[in-house]
Amino acid sequence: MTPLLGRRARQRWLHLIIGGALLMPYFLVGTVIVGAYRPEATLFASPAGQLIAFAYALPMAAVTALLPLARPLSVSVARALCGLPADRPLADGPARTRQARIRSAAWFTLHVGLGGIVSGMTLALVPFAVGVMGLPFFATVRDSPVLDLPPALDRTWVLALAPLAGVAMLVALAGCAAAAGALLANRAPALLGPTPDDRLAAAERRAAELAVRNRLARELHDSVGHALSAVTLQAGAARRVLDSDPEFVLAALTAIEETTRRTVGELDTVLGLLRKDDEVPDAPSGPGLDALDGLLAHCGMPVAYAADGETGTVPAAVSREAYRIVQEGLSNALRHGGRGEPARLRITVRTGELEIALDSPLPARPAVVRPGGGLGLRGIAERAVLLGGRTEAGPHDGGWRLTARLPLHAPAQEQR
Repeated sequence: MTPLLGRRARQRWLHLIIGGALLMPYFLVGTVIVGAYRPEATLFASPAGQLIAFAYALPMAAVTALLPLARPLSVSVARALCGLPADRPLADGPARTRQARIRSAAWFTLHVGLGGIVSGMTLALVPFAVGVMGLPFFATVRDSPVLDLPPALDRTWVLALAPLAGVAMLVALAGCAAAAGALLANRAPALLGPTPDDRLAAAERRAAELAVRNRLARELHDSVGHALSAVTLQAGAARRVLDSDPEFVLAALTAIEETTRRTVGELDTVLGLLRKDDEVPDAPSGPGLDALDGLLAHCGMPVAYAADGETGTVPAAVSREAYRIVQEGLSNALRHGGRGEPARLRITVRTGELEIALDSPLPARPAVVRPGGGLGLRGIAERAVLLGGRTEAGPHDGGWRLTARLPLHAPAQEQR
């Protein structure tokens, strides 16, 4: 009896009863239409009139279900009561496309149609079956004008079989409800599931979210990686001259304090964006070329800086990415370059283009590549490509040169 009266069967039966309740306004309008051209008919005593009203009700229900918000309501009820398998997901959100609205209307029409039939059977058959089961025990039931038993059925063996007949009616009703519920559950993924347009939109949203999160990861790598490199170098240098040069130690500690304070602020900003779990994070913001002086003053190595052109006219998106490129370039120089030797940074603003050239000394011996490293140059290249620019890195005149060329007109997605 579990397929007929188990928890899932009862929930599906309730789902059908809800469908019957939703059909009632349309059915009543249908009765008004039928009564308009058949005023002499007693509608509720006429099965033909009721079928005609039912036929009028279904198209009206289908039209109202074309509204975009009909799908999320149907999906919510179906998820709660249809007992759908987890591997057949339903669509989320309103039906925006024509195909999705047609599918949603087909589901709603099927739901209220089957629900109206099962609800009518439930309302009529349950009390009738109970009355049939009471025939052998209550004379008032046998004499009831509602049942109106013919004399041929008023026999002892017929009355003895009446309880079994009543139970059979209820089992048949439960079977019809279970079959109708199974049909709805089977069609739900096809009619309420995501359409190809829904899947494409979901993939685009996911790609946009991943793209922004990748940018946040680069922000963390560049800001925190640079800070750790600078702090490590400053702390190591201060330790070596702790007793002989207290002024240098004081300057190194000051640089460490400024670097960590700035990095903590940037880290809080990025982590705050990552905590927005219910929406796509905003594009990360950060310092631009106007903050280069502070970066160079506390970067942990001497840098000769020269600017050619008006850096203040550089668009914000380009300025922000240029700052991060310089920051990551200095981090690479700190980790892999020659100790104590100055780097040379030149930023040139031309018509339509910003060029960054960073020259740093090579180490006396090859640097040890740390496990999981190598993200710096790739992150720099990704930043430049997102702006439509390009980068180059390699040996140059006995040192290492990093060059980045960025167009001054950033793509629309970078300016938001």
